[in-house]
Amino acid sequence: MPKKKKTKKVKKIKKLKNTKTKLVVKAPEKKSSLPGQEEKPEIKKIKKQPSEKRIYNLKDFVVYPKHGVGKIVAVEKATIGDIDIQFYKILVEKEKLTLTVPINQQSKLRPISSINQINKCISILKTKPKIKRTMWSRRAQEYDQKINSGKIYELAEVVKDLNKNSDIIADQSYSERQLFEKAYERLKSEFEAVLKVNPEEVQKKMDKALGRLKLSESIE
Repeated sequence: MPKKKKTKKVKKIKKLKNTKTKLVVKAPEKKSSLPGQEEKPEIKKIKKQPSEKRIYNLKDFVVYPKHGVGKIVAVEKATIGDIDIQFYKILVEKEKLTLTVPINQQSKLRPISSINQINKCISILKTKPKIKRTMWSRRAQEYDQKINSGKIYELAEVVKDLNKNSDIIADQSYSERQLFEKAYERLKSEFEAVLKVNPEEVQKKMDKALGRLKLSESIE
């Protein structure tokens, strides 16, 4: 009889131990569901996120809206404070300018257009210019915004709208001519980078679409 009592006591102890272990397992689950601990990892994620990385390689052509087509000549690193920054060095040959663009702040950069986009630009150049009756100062501002937008179709529209089919200075005001030449050169440089042909051939292609080639041939 005393032996049986001992065995019963042992079983009760085992049951108590099991219930204790169950409580220990549940405790961290309750702690992890606290709102304060959920917010901390979210804040860390937000801090790490301003890196919209698109990988460009050396000698790749890219477009920076305010300056046009440039070529990546180096990918370098620098330490500012305790932060390591990686950046592209971009040579804009037309303006003899070298840009430094951090890789995690490259939202304005875009790759050069495709051949299909270039063909669409040529078809835009062939269409009739839109004549607006608004004041020139307002139109000039709109043209300038389109030139610096970095969008190739808007650039083609400016070239088409300001084209006078003529090289006679009297046919254009000084500011009109300046905007036309700026847009024309930007578009021409992207054509050169995409088509990989010399500047003379690109100019002939563009002038033919604009109707300027026929004019120069008739003068000759």
